[in-house]
Amino acid sequence: MDLIRLALDWTPNTNHTGFYVAMANGLYRDAGLTVDIVTPETDNYKSTPARRLAHGEVDLAIVPSESVVSYHTTTPAVSLVGVAAVLARDASAIVTLHQSGIDRPAQLDGKVYGSYGARFEDDLVRQMIRNDGGRGVIATHKPARLNLWQALLTNEIDATWIFLPWEGVEADLDDIKLNRFLLNDYEIPYGYSPLLATRQDAIDQKPDVFRRFIEATGTGFRFAVSQPDEAARLLIETSKHPTLSDHGFVELSQQTIAGYYLDTAGYWGKMRREVWVQFINYLIRHRMIVTRDGEIVQQLEVNKLFTNQFVEGLPTI
Repeated sequence: MDLIRLALDWTPNTNHTGFYVAMANGLYRDAGLTVDIVTPETDNYKSTPARRLAHGEVDLAIVPSESVVSYHTTTPAVSLVGVAAVLARDASAIVTLHQSGIDRPAQLDGKVYGSYGARFEDDLVRQMIRNDGGRGVIATHKPARLNLWQALLTNEIDATWIFLPWEGVEADLDDIKLNRFLLNDYEIPYGYSPLLATRQDAIDQKPDVFRRFIEATGTGFRFAVSQPDEAARLLIETSKHPTLSDHGFVELSQQTIAGYYLDTAGYWGKMRREVWVQFINYLIRHRMIVTRDGEIVQQLEVNKLFTNQFVEGLPTI
């Protein structure tokens, strides 16, 4: 059996359902794989999944496309490569509480944004504000990352970035009204997030192992689309994580996110080059990609950032 070590970006949630379905249904075992899932709680969120991947601690990691870009512009560069889009389209939004009266990004000028401290995050939020006619002047506050949602609810911050199929569903269930600002609605062509990434040297060494893993995983995600309630049950029972104790919430989240897994042609994992090109060009045009030495990056070879070689030929729904 070949071992695959997978680093999650968060505690187990419905972004990850396909992995747990594949595990529960024996798809990895049938593919000759033993899969070890590493959650960020292992070291209390001190090491990001991208860092674990870059340091060779894991074989694959769930990351945003920003992480792939970042490691290509570090010194020395690390060739992280996106190999499958976990979600086919953006499922996130910048949100404020409806009661705050902040119902458009321009009104965030002078307000407090609750930041995860992710690469490009604050710059993208500032640019969204400018695109809406504001100055892009915000104060950033970084509570413990697990406390950001609570910080919004208690008015410690005025806005933060959420996943609609998770915190958005939680807000709906608790009758918390939100103002939701989607990046694409404000002319920001966001990249794939989250995606499954590895290192180019690992691809070169064991392409067959990655192909078997991604084929099994794709089957798991297609199952989650066709049978969301059963997939939610498998996620809960297989992960055995306390954050998934509310079965009703997990089922509703699963039903919501099922609409984000596949592209319009019914494929899981496949990435469009134009999405990468538009996002990279946007970052470059707005001078957001800066090396640790302070040099502005003016060019990146997009073809080195992602590959569809492992998702080509996977079935559709």
